[in-house]
Amino acid sequence: MARFQRKGISKILFVETIADPGYMPTAVELEGATDYSRQIAAVDGFSLENQMIETPDMASTFVSKIGGDDSASDSSITFYEDNTLDDIETELAKGTTGFIVNCRKGKTAGAAGMDVFPVTVSSNSAAITLDNEAAKIVVAFAITDRPLLNAAVPTGP
Repeated sequence: MARFQRKGISKILFVETIADPGYMPTAVELEGATDYSRQIAAVDGFSLENQMIETPDMASTFVSKIGGDDSASDSSITFYEDNTLDDIETELAKGTTGFIVNCRKGKTAGAAGMDVFPVTVSSNSAAITLDNEAAKIVVAFAITDRPLLNAAVPTGP
């Protein structure tokens, strides 16, 4: 097993439209995506959570559980703010819909580990601080449907 660091390998893209109802993008759709990887300071969420159901019974004092509904965790991306361009503010304005595509093991055709999250931008806010750090913008995303997880990066059109 070869271990790796996500920085420098993983790519996070925003795709405006994906034609496939199962959210599998084509190579052409990925080529048209916006690659925000160089502007990202932090990523939170973009995972599924399961709401377990407790199933106690009269035969035991142990409370067992079964799997319940899935939901998406609260998800956001923190971007570095640019002092001359406003691409994050305009391209990912509140209400924008599309897909966050996380190519966890790189964007090379055939690479495993591609996750596709259908999203709507729920907020886009500057992070104001007096700390000695780069200016940042936090974009929160509502995940609107079950994501496609662990797919392979497409190899052809």
